[in-house]
Amino acid sequence: MSRAFVLINVESSSEGALKDLRAISGVIESYTVYGVYDILAKVQANSLDELKDLAIRIRNLSKVRSALTLILTEK
Repeated sequence: MSRAFVLINVESSSEGALKDLRAISGVIESYTVYGVYDILAKVQANSLDELKDLAIRIRNLSKVRSALTLILTEK
């Protein structure tokens, strides 16, 4: 199982983007945050390739301006 945190910047209001984000399969948690980024999401997929596709789906949401994906590693 591959997991990541995605830090997201959105256009003006993050409410619509948060709703659209939560509708995507693989998004297991998402929050509006204050600071440099507007939304923090925790995502998971069965493989790194699926995780890459999930990150692309998030970046392609209409209100998303930018996104930074931080892939989690296991020790």
